Order: sequence, then C-alpha cells, then structure tokens
Amino acid sequence: MEPTDDPVFDRRLVLPDHPVGWIVLSYAGDPLVAPRRPIVRVLRGTDGTPLDFILPGASHGSAHWLGLISSDAREIRLSAGAGFVLERVGARREVSVLAQCLLRRPWRFVSALYERLRGSERRYRDILRGACAVTPLRHYGSWAASRNRPIRLAPTDLRVRCLILARSGEEAALAATLDALDAQSHQARTIGVAWDDAIPVSPDPRAEHRRWDVRATPAALIAESDALCLLRPGDIPAPDALALLAPALAEADLAYGDAIGPDDQPQLKPDWSPDLALATGYVGRAALFSHTLLSRLPATPVGPMAEAILAIETAAIVAGARGAHVPRVLARTMSECLDPPARAQALDTRLKMLGAPINASLRNGVIHLDWPLPQPAPKASIVIPSRDRLDLIERVCRGVLHETAYPDLELIIVDNGSTDPAVLAHYENLRRDPRVRILIDPQPFNFAAMVNAGVAAATGAVVVLLNNDVAVLEPSWLDAMVRQASRPEVGAVGAKLLYADGTLQHAGVVVGLGGRAGHILRRRPGDTPGHLGRLHVAHEVSAVTAACLAVARDKYRAVGGFDAEAFPVDFNDVDFCLRLGAAGWKTVWTPAATLAHLESVSRGPSVGAKRARFEQEAARFSERWRDVIRHDPYYHPALSLTTFGEDLE
Repeated sequence: MEPTDDPVFDRRLVLPDHPVGWIVLSYAGDPLVAPRRPIVRVLRGTDGTPLDFILPGASHGSAHWLGLISSDAREIRLSAGAGFVLERVGARREVSVLAQCLLRRPWRFVSALYERLRGSERRYRDILRGACAVTPLRHYGSWAASRNRPIRLAPTDLRVRCLILARSGEEAALAATLDALDAQSHQARTIGVAWDDAIPVSPDPRAEHRRWDVRATPAALIAESDALCLLRPGDIPAPDALALLAPALAEADLAYGDAIGPDDQPQLKPDWSPDLALATGYVGRAALFSHTLLSRLPATPVGPMAEAILAIETAAIVAGARGAHVPRVLARTMSECLDPPARAQALDTRLKMLGAPINASLRNGVIHLDWPLPQPAPKASIVIPSRDRLDLIERVCRGVLHETAYPDLELIIVDNGSTDPAVLAHYENLRRDPRVRILIDPQPFNFAAMVNAGVAAATGAVVVLLNNDVAVLEPSWLDAMVRQASRPEVGAVGAKLLYADGTLQHAGVVVGLGGRAGHILRRRPGDTPGHLGRLHVAHEVSAVTAACLAVARDKYRAVGGFDAEAFPVDFNDVDFCLRLGAAGWKTVWTPAATLAHLESVSRGPSVGAKRARFEQEAARFSERWRDVIRHDPYYHPALSLTTFGEDLE
C-alpha cells in the first residue's frame, strides 16, 4: 500500500499484476478502534467513478473479504483507520467461486448465472458473495477460530472486584470459574462468593465467602474497588476478559462484551442499546460496572440474590448510564438466575421502586415494556402521499379512519396529481369527514417535498408518515407508536411491516446493509425472533422506513424535516433518522405496531433513468453518512452487510 492525497481514502492498493476479477483481502485490525469496518473504493472508467465496498469488521482480530474487481477499474483505494494491517491479497478464479456457490447454494448459482447473462454485474456479484463469503451464525465456532487473534493492551491499574453469586450444589462449577479468574491477564483485586444458602464446610480458599445479604445496596457490593464484575458459577471468562473491559470503562459507566450462552450459541451484542437491555437483559455477565455508577444509584437494597444482576442493570438504565461494548466474545456463560416469568415480575417491581413510568409484563414468553400514553392523548396527524390507485388509497384511509382505535387523529392526504375519476370521487367523500384534509401537489414527483408539505399542514403534536400501500392490521397500532414518539429521548418510531404473504418487510434499517442502508431480515417469517430475541421487543435502531414513521412534530421541525433537495425519492427517511440521532434523539422500532406493506412486494428493480437517479442519491447518502455506514452501532461488526439476515462474514 502507498499513501494518497485523499483525506478519507488515504491509502492506495498497488499490486504487481492489476487484478481483474475475484480477489480476497486478508487483514488484521483492532476491534476496539472505531470505526469498525474498512471501506474499499474502486475508481472505475475514464472519469474515475467511485464504487465503494464496506468490508467486514475485524472484531476477532482478523477478517477476510471476497470482492469482484471490474475490468474497467483504474485504481483501488482504502479507508481503514488506525490498527489496520493488510496481510494478504489473493486471486480467485471465477469458476472456483461459481463452483463454491453451486455446492453451498444451488439455487443461488442459477440466479447468479441469470444475472451474469443479463449483464447485471451488481446482482451477479452480490449473489455470489452472499453464497461464498457468508457463514450462518450457527457455525460461529469454526468461523471465529479462523479469525481470533490476541490483542495487545496497555496495562491498567483498575481495581476490579469479582463477585460470584452461588447456590449450594454449585461447588464444581464455582471451581471452574475461579480457575478462569486465576488465568486472567488482568487480575481481579478481590474475589468474593455470595451464597444464597449455607456456605460449604470447606469453601474454596481462593475467594472470600459470605452469605448473601438482601439488604446490600449496589455501592456496598463494590466496596472499595473501582469496578464490579458479577458472575455465576460455571461462567468462564476469557483470559483477556478483564483486560479488555477495563480500558473500555474509562469513558463509560458500564462495559460489556459478547458471550457464548448456555445454549452454546453466540450472543453478538449491539453497542449500548438501553431499551433492548431493559427488555432482554442482554448485558448479562462478562461486564464491569463502575464505582462511580454504583455509588450514584439509589441506595435501595438489591434484594434477593437471584435478582441482583437485574436490579443493578435496571437501576443503571433508569439512571441514564452510558454503556461501552467490546465486540468480542469474552465469556462462556451458564444458567440465568431468573426464568422469564420471574424476571418479568422482578423487572416490573424494580421499575416501580425506581419511579420509572414503565410497566413490564410477560406476554407469550416475551417481556414487554409499556411506556405511558400522555393524558390527554396527543393529537396524531397521519400524512399520506398518494397518486391515483383507488384500491390503495381507499384501503389505507379505511384503516386509519375506521379501523384504528385512537381518540384524536387527523388524516392529511398529499395528492401528486391524481387523474383517476374514481379517486377524485373518493376524495369528495373523504372531505365530508372533518378529520380529513386533502392537499393538491401538482409538482414533479418529490416524495420528500410531499411529506414536508403534509407535515407543514399538520396540527397534531405527533405526525405519522404512512405510505398509501400500507394496510392496518390491528386497531392498537397508532397507540403503540404515539407512546414511543412521546418519550422525550425518542425521535423517530418505526413499525413492524409485513408483506402480503406474512413475511417481514421492515424490522428496522441497518445502515451499511447492502452497501448503503437496508431492511434487516427482509422476507423472513413474520414471527422471526431475530438475534438476541430483539424482534420481539421495542429497541433502538439507526433508522426506520417512512412507510410508517411517527415523530413528534416539534422534533421534525427542529432538524428541518426531510431533505427534499438531496434525497427527493430515496434515502430521505434514513437521512432524517440519522439527523435526529445527531441532534440527540434516538430511533426506536416497535413490534407492538404491526401493519401490512402490500404493494412493495411486487415492485421490480429501478432501471434506466430511475436507476441513475437512485445511484446519485445513494452517492450523496454515502458521502454524508460514511462513518455510520462503517459502523451501525446497533449491528455487530462481525455480521454480514451482504445478506439481509444475521449471518457472519
């Protein structure tokens, strides 16, 4: 590699024989250095048109990327950040890639050949990458073994107290945990074992042993140490677990890593996601809580030992703690202290003790959090851009006006030049309803401008953007979205959208997916739980689709609404959510609002002028949000951006 004068793509890949075709890059990186993912830029053609590829993050110390370099490539550049080391560049014959695809995914082999014959390099490339460069999550063990590298860390003097929460009969498992603590590169200052019942006659001398005190406060558990690590007998922290967590705690209240769970499956966690943590307890063990955090939590008793971890996590989240994520498996964890019913009850009790306005309950085996609806319920303005298509506009209006159980709403249709007499007649009928207003926008199609016009006419405290091809499935959808949008810390709120066949259309947007931004787990079964069970609960995401998006009207105005100049048709919703995030408001996706997004299932790809316009907007989006594209904080850097599932790359 050699330097360039580009401040972003600051390195040029120079090869003895310039590759045309499939190449493999093998590289090392520091998983603790953000942004997590390198980007390769290929300059193509005589004018040097850029084509960017987002590479896998080296979350385990090293990574590999399989890519196709087109025949018109002039130059290959790289934006990688500190800690990146290119170790090898290999070439692969096209026939070997096709053969691998045939063995792994025969139907994709057929699709790849079809796209090659029709001249679609992009689809051909993505199909083969999805078949050959992606590993299912269930094969994590072998995948990780080929990528794990030790990490060099500067020593720290953080004084860590490890407290193991034990019950009688767990002596053998406790010994295994103590063995793992003995092997730590960063030794714990003190190790204690808290017994829920009688202390064994001959306790292990490597730790202090006491009966659990239900009156203990969070501050009492940490004593004079700088950080507290809570474990269960049988938990096996990796040798460098404390060494990796300690520096991460320098700028956070708590630090946590990934884990292998009791089911032997990986738990690849997002960066700090407090809503998800509250509902699922994903922080778990292999975590450090700082003395500063624990000392400022309410001095209320932690209570029964089985509730200790939940009590501290819940109090930390309610107190607005800052979390830091180390994207590396740092422990193998054993059984949980609480089963789901007990956890739901304990969580609800804790929230009430802390004065949090949230109710927790167990429904269908999943913990649900119900945020309050302000009283009186704020007026909701539903904005629907539309043109012709009586079948669509009639259905969505019926759903909003007659199938939605919400006490105060208005409907604003922004019509972009409908000429269908049946649609115009339908508008006349709608105007008889005092809740309905119809704006006529005869300008050339600009979706973002239509949305802005609708919001400008809205009188509700909450505005809901809704596509005309969405159908209401349940009466409580709007109530669920307004509850989230009314939270002071929340900006945009997205819904769970299903195709007509019941598969997932929208479960949140991952920035970087597909190269720019995409819908996670698209076309999976509608009841797909998602990794860590996140699709069963409301949680933070980087962005949601404007097909169904709620936001407080004052927050919409605060960031200037949709950018109708840069993104008239595509990426305007993702850009809007990211600008809300930059202003301090997070985006939340909730499965409590489930609707059907019917028309989009049959749409074909953009071609010709539409494709050119899409690529122009995509390029603007990439330039504006490159840092987020390189690391969506709610999507683990080891997960693939090539496929729309939760696979490894």
